[in-house]
Amino acid sequence: MREVVLDTETTGLNPEEGHRIIEIACMELTNHLPSGRTFHSFFNPQRAVEFSATEIHGLKTEDLVDMPLFERRAPEFLAFIGGDPLIIHNAQFDIKFLNAELERVQLPLLDLGRTIDTLTLARRKFPGAPASLDALCRRFSIDNSARDKHNALLDVDLLAQVYIELIGGRQPDLRLTNVIDEEPQVARPAKQTARHWPKHAASTEEREKHARLLDKLTDPLWFS
Repeated sequence: MREVVLDTETTGLNPEEGHRIIEIACMELTNHLPSGRTFHSFFNPQRAVEFSATEIHGLKTEDLVDMPLFERRAPEFLAFIGGDPLIIHNAQFDIKFLNAELERVQLPLLDLGRTIDTLTLARRKFPGAPASLDALCRRFSIDNSARDKHNALLDVDLLAQVYIELIGGRQPDLRLTNVIDEEPQVARPAKQTARHWPKHAASTEEREKHARLLDKLTDPLWFS
């Protein structure tokens, strides 16, 4: 199962007032674990960044003048997200901005229905409780100490961890297998159909990234 965690930063709050995207970050999840594949880019918005926005993400107009225009990297962005579910915190905000950019360059728009909104999930799971990304990191004991400003690339990493917690905690679909060259013996809940995953060897870099993610998780199901 492939999902894409996505975050944007913008020049302001409303694309209908001419505000633009200045940063997009995406992280690929495969079976609820980071695969190591990401998409990340800053963009020249061809307009000023509002001071109130700079206070949030730290990016100024002059920081972006040498960055590519959205249209230059839009095909690469669309190819990366494909048709898979998009994990977004406050999805309406990001999709509204993305569709404004895509419409401007006459590319297909994104369907809000393909998104999984972690803000909505959090409000349903914890009614009345703070549901910002920082608040959810605190709730789940996820280290967000590096987040002094909003940063799309950092935020997708934090959001991926929050998402896993919100859907039940660390891969609710996890299967533990011992794979050599034989068909794996799958440990799975009763009455659940076994899935046959393609066999592949993880690279050293992938194993290290996997280990780093596991180090951040608290009370993993497979140790309970």
